[in-house]
Amino acid sequence: MLIHGRCHCGNIAFTLRWEPEPARIPARACSCSFCVKHGGVWTSCPTGSLQVQVQRPEAVHRYAFGTRTATFHICSECGVVPVVTSEIGGRTYAVVSVHAFEDVDPALLQPGPVSFDGEEVGDRLARRARNWIPDVRFAVG
Repeated sequence: MLIHGRCHCGNIAFTLRWEPEPARIPARACSCSFCVKHGGVWTSCPTGSLQVQVQRPEAVHRYAFGTRTATFHICSECGVVPVVTSEIGGRTYAVVSVHAFEDVDPALLQPGPVSFDGEEVGDRLARRARNWIPDVRFAVG
């Protein structure tokens, strides 16, 4: 299944190849202060791939806080955060915002809260390496 998503103005767009075809798509509402303030609900497919297309790189702000192990890609034009990445062992992993999806049946989404409070950095990175999208490519233009 191909899932297309983008920020509001289209500056940051993505195509997520979800393999195999999902019966349900986990929609994890993170409880960290940044995600709570932005309504962050994320998903990933550890057997999938992600292509991110950025039209105007100068209009993308990258934000990291706390452990600084995740980078939120924020469109400076419209304020939407469609993609979060984490560099682990020389590889880029990612999650995408389900709020940025286009034309995905909401009945596929399986919402649920998550909390990573108290998680050690090593455990956090290992969890991401297991569960986040492992094949991530960025393109400009």
